[in-house]
Amino acid sequence: MKIIDTHSHLWLRQDTSWNGKPIRSLRNGRSIFLGEEVQMIPPFIINGENSAEVFLSNMDYAQVSAAVVVQELIDGCQNDYLLEVSNKYPDRFITCGMCDYFAQDLERQAGELVAKGFKGIAIPGHRLIQDDVRIMLNSPEMLKMFKLMEDKDVFLSITLADGDEQVPEMKDVISECPDLRIAIGHFGMPTRENWLEQVKLAENKNVFVESGGITWLYNSEFYPFDGAVRAIREAADAVGMEKLMWGSDYPRTITAITYRMSYDFILKSKELTQEEKSMFLGENACRFYRLENLIDLPYIKNMSE
Repeated sequence: MKIIDTHSHLWLRQDTSWNGKPIRSLRNGRSIFLGEEVQMIPPFIINGENSAEVFLSNMDYAQVSAAVVVQELIDGCQNDYLLEVSNKYPDRFITCGMCDYFAQDLERQAGELVAKGFKGIAIPGHRLIQDDVRIMLNSPEMLKMFKLMEDKDVFLSITLADGDEQVPEMKDVISECPDLRIAIGHFGMPTRENWLEQVKLAENKNVFVESGGITWLYNSEFYPFDGAVRAIREAADAVGMEKLMWGSDYPRTITAITYRMSYDFILKSKELTQEEKSMFLGENACRFYRLENLIDLPYIKNMSE
């Protein structure tokens, strides 16, 4: 089984703000996040640098062949670093560019990102709703960008606000750009009301749903995340397992669990068939992201076994 992580993050340093509040890297894996000190990444990453090399070590250990690296406004724009990563490790990472979505030249920005070699563009849609401003996903500027992406065959990785708040906007986008490949992130936020409305967007032929952050959403019940498995089963009943993909939301999720645990609960579940596990953990992602020649990673026995 080839395993693909469809939702991860990398950065050299967090130094930004969102909604008027700061995000800054500290030491020992901690950050100032919207005015509060939090454990942003595992404490052994002492310099705050969430690098590709540390992630690759985790991927090799967990036998994850490739990963899609998305972006979040709370991490700051990482376009330069992610372009470097994709050029250095082309067989292991697909990286997404990110525009300044509060600007008025999105089509130009996206065109420049595509020209540099990005295969996808990430939009943290839930971050476009702030106290004093809201960027609509179906605005004229956004639609120009989406049409360019559709024309260039560049995929969209997007996370949405809780529930169905942004679903009508996404329906407009899908209607205007039916050939745009879209991955809906965070599995539609299954611990929130009306989450299946996000999942049902995958009834459209080029829309898939990925589970980045699902272990965080079910952190209160912890491993083996029975609630998360039930959500996967419910989503599969709604749109078909062939439209669902695994994502970890690395590295934030592995402050509580290991990277391998972020998918191991799927392998151990008795609620899913072996065929469904293979589809969810890799086969669907290979089809959506058009991945070929994935690396084989051997299992390395733990010293404690």
